[in-house]
Amino acid sequence: MATVSHSAAASHVGKVRANNQDSGYAGHSLFVVADGMGGHAGGDVASSIATKRIIEADTRYLSAQEAEFALRAALVAANSELAETVFEHAELTGMGTTVSAIVVLENEVAIAHIGDSRIYLLRDGELSQITTDHTFVQRLVDSGRITEAEAAVHPRRSVLMRVLGDVESSPEVDTSILATLDGDRWLLCSDGLTGVVSFTGIANALSSGLSATDVADRLVKESLDGGAPDNVTVVIVDVGEGVARTDSPTIVGSAANPLAFGEEPGRVRALRLPALRLHPVREAHFEPDSQDYLSELIEEDARRARRRKATWLVAIILLTASIIGAGFLGYQWTQTRYFVGVEGTTVAIYQGVQQDLGPIKLSSVYEDTNLELSALRVYDRQLVEQTISATSLGDAMKIVERLNNSSSE
Repeated sequence: MATVSHSAAASHVGKVRANNQDSGYAGHSLFVVADGMGGHAGGDVASSIATKRIIEADTRYLSAQEAEFALRAALVAANSELAETVFEHAELTGMGTTVSAIVVLENEVAIAHIGDSRIYLLRDGELSQITTDHTFVQRLVDSGRITEAEAAVHPRRSVLMRVLGDVESSPEVDTSILATLDGDRWLLCSDGLTGVVSFTGIANALSSGLSATDVADRLVKESLDGGAPDNVTVVIVDVGEGVARTDSPTIVGSAANPLAFGEEPGRVRALRLPALRLHPVREAHFEPDSQDYLSELIEEDARRARRRKATWLVAIILLTASIIGAGFLGYQWTQTRYFVGVEGTTVAIYQGVQQDLGPIKLSSVYEDTNLELSALRVYDRQLVEQTISATSLGDAMKIVERLNNSSSE
């Protein structure tokens, strides 16, 4: 029977942000990563409230189905608590958080996910991404409108389509149940890791043979080495069989600190734009299904249509140029060939080949020998009328000389 053998959690503010809006939890059987959004005084509150509420689900379950139901209920309850907090503290309007969570129960794992934090599984040295990002560009990728490569540089790649927060009373949470095996290593992380460290880099760290704690620290360090423009949070879960676990529950990030928010004396808050999450280089925010989304899809389709037309035009131009080039080279080759044939009533040396390409003649008279066809023997005359191939101009001249000598006999 497989169970959790080791776990670890690590979080860092990064090199650009002023505060850590991520939260992480490595518990007994429950593991959570939350990435807050809502600006300086909202994201940390959102991820902290959600994580602390979801932690209450870290208990024993009789089945993976029961754990899955409890996870979904915990996320919905966290969403309600966020909405109530915003109702009581208007300055937090627009705050929200992503959540990725798993419950490990014997040989199964219950999963709950919303947003763009991710869950990965390393099994037998092969890394797989388990969750699908709830982002605008991921929808474009799923619908075939853009490629993964285009998504990585898309100007709206940070727009979230689903989060916990004060926007929807019944958020759509993805849940599932998967089997887990002895030796599996699970990774939960915020986009502060995946936005900097490549898929291969993550796979190498997870398969390095290091302990869960060392792997978590390594991934955070690699994110920092890459510039760490965002908060980065990592939770590692190792699954083993018959291993006595000694890890204690760990909370990292904003959830590890006392929850404190509200108006400070003498401080005037700036107006907050709804659902705004600051990101390096670009702004990331939440946008539910709306006309803006549909308009962007139409615009994206138009852009792709223009790109397809341009691609086809370039392809046609290149193909045409290739055909013309091949035709030119082929014609040049034919002009290195010679044969002996008839020109009117005389024998002539032709440059080119005997065949024509439709209306294009591939041969021309190189030299009229003035040797009358009627002066040739019947057999030679027939050969000339059918044309005699020559390997070179010199060979063609020798053929004419032989014909001339035969006609004189």
